[in-house]
Amino acid sequence: MEIEKKKQNLSKRKKNTKRDKKSVFKIKKQSPYETIEDFPGFVKKKFPWKKFLLISGAVLGTLVLGVLLYYFCFFPTLSLNGSENIEVVYPQLYEEPGVTLTRFGKEVHYPIQTKGEVNNQKLGNYKITYSYSEWFLSKKVTRNVSIVDKEPPLLTLEGSTDLKLCPNKSYEEEGYSATDNYDGDLTDQVTVEEKDGAFVYTVKDSSGNEATSSRSVQYVDDEAPKITLKGNQTIYQTVGTTYKEPGYTVSDNCDGDLATQVKVTGSVDGKTVGTYTLTYTISDTIGNKSEVTRKVVVYKPEPNTGVIYLTFDDGPHATNTAKILDTLKKYNVKATFFVTMSGPDSMILREYQEGHTVALHTASHDYAKVYKSVDAYFSDLTKVQNRVKNITGQTSYIIRFPGGSSNTVSRHYSIGIMSTLTQEVQKRGYRYYDWNVSSGDAGETTSSQGVYNYVVGGLKRNRANIVLMHDIKSYTAAALESIIQYGLNNGYTFAAITMNTPEVHQKVNN
Repeated sequence: MEIEKKKQNLSKRKKNTKRDKKSVFKIKKQSPYETIEDFPGFVKKKFPWKKFLLISGAVLGTLVLGVLLYYFCFFPTLSLNGSENIEVVYPQLYEEPGVTLTRFGKEVHYPIQTKGEVNNQKLGNYKITYSYSEWFLSKKVTRNVSIVDKEPPLLTLEGSTDLKLCPNKSYEEEGYSATDNYDGDLTDQVTVEEKDGAFVYTVKDSSGNEATSSRSVQYVDDEAPKITLKGNQTIYQTVGTTYKEPGYTVSDNCDGDLATQVKVTGSVDGKTVGTYTLTYTISDTIGNKSEVTRKVVVYKPEPNTGVIYLTFDDGPHATNTAKILDTLKKYNVKATFFVTMSGPDSMILREYQEGHTVALHTASHDYAKVYKSVDAYFSDLTKVQNRVKNITGQTSYIIRFPGGSSNTVSRHYSIGIMSTLTQEVQKRGYRYYDWNVSSGDAGETTSSQGVYNYVVGGLKRNRANIVLMHDIKSYTAAALESIIQYGLNNGYTFAAITMNTPEVHQKVNN
């Protein structure tokens, strides 16, 4: 029942609502008023904007204040480790210092976002940004990294850095190179400028680092021309022959070949025995002067047929040389002594004072030293030459090679050195003598009779007989008197070697 009543009441309300709508429609249709607001007594209600704005502002302010309070009081702090601006000098590598996130002074570990990276192999400025976010809030910090090159290029000059140039010549570049730790080869970017008495070389790399180097330069010619004589510096020719000039060459550092401007003074009379000096003089355009001389010895050959030249190597010896000198003096025979640095000076002086020829053998007699090189040979020879000059007052130019010019032992120390030395000693004015008669005292025999037999067996009447002996051997000293007696009894003559004695040479084997 009660449910039924509720349905009836609901039906009535719907009908009344329809009726009211129709009434309103009728009123609108019949009323002279266009809107409901035109009805007398209608009151329009306004929206409370002020109240709305105050309430909204208070809510929004509270929200912002809460966010700010959280951001500044509770939101973590993000800070850079190390400097904000980092400079890395190439080729060093950038090492990331990182950042630190803290809340209430204590480090917390939340994910940090990093944006940006550094290329260690490329110069430039890089920016790295670190950020941390919670909801719509975030904090970020930025680091600036600069990869820079502060090392200048390496500039290298080839050749001399102290130049002396001819006044009439330009400098020919000796070469240079430039490399940079970052840019690589910069040789083609080097500039060369002549200023303030120097050639200045400059190069810059792409970072503006500069390297300079210089060569000092003087335009002077203080070098005299060089005259080189062709042939020997001392020439021997027999009387009655005509002198033929071997010639010469001239070179100058600035003027080149000046051979046509050489002045030769002096002359040679080939018909008259004597020593003649020719002087060769040259001056360059600056006035630098050079001069060399050549000696020409015109001599009458000694009669050498049936002559015996007694020669003694390796002395002097205090006892044996004295005995040999006694024997020579007894028979008034002159001999030749090829001396070394051994033995007493008094023996060399006696040899010289008694009219014998004091000639040069070797200072050391060490083949390894003597035949190491041309310079080594002449260094050895000069020592013994100086010894003889200091004792006798005379400079000797008569020599005998250790082992003779035909030796092969020199091959062990310098191939071909004997071929060179036999020519060079003659160019320097020396006369070298080998032998054509051996006494055997170098190893073939150790008795005076053996020495005698070797010598007399090798003598020939139709030639000069140069006899090799050693005055350091006692059995040689003992055999000497018998050898002299044999020579005198068989029509031989005895003589000492001089600069006029025809040279006797063996075949060169190295």
